[in-house]
Amino acid sequence: MTKTQDITGGCQCGAIRYRIAALGRSSVCHCRMCQRAFGAFYAPLVIAHGLTWTQGERRLFASSNISRRGFCSDCGTPLSLENVDDDQIEIATGTLDDPELAPPTLQINHRYGCSFSDGIGHLPEPDQDTVADNDAWNATVISYQKP
Repeated sequence: MTKTQDITGGCQCGAIRYRIAALGRSSVCHCRMCQRAFGAFYAPLVIAHGLTWTQGERRLFASSNISRRGFCSDCGTPLSLENVDDDQIEIATGTLDDPELAPPTLQINHRYGCSFSDGIGHLPEPDQDTVADNDAWNATVISYQKP
């Protein structure tokens, strides 16, 4: 499914910004390269149609013989996964200004995933005292991330 509207995003420090004309397939990839690149159990990615980098220059790292990964050299935010043999670019879903625009519809390389990743959504939530403590702590945090 392709979604169209004003779709923007960027890195956490604001040095790099982009605009996308339309979103394509949204997925999570469980391969080991994506796990390392994102520092997470999987990488949420969405195909970006009509991508324009509007501010800053991303750095590129050749993570394999067929792909390179874009990131912000100032803050380290992973931004893109790009194939070298075509013009398809996938954007890190979490870098969208509104990640709700790209709910994942597919798991890629699931057989390489961490054994526990499927159960994360079923983990218990903390008790109300812990939630209150976390809320109080979060209220003291001043974010330096740029919108």
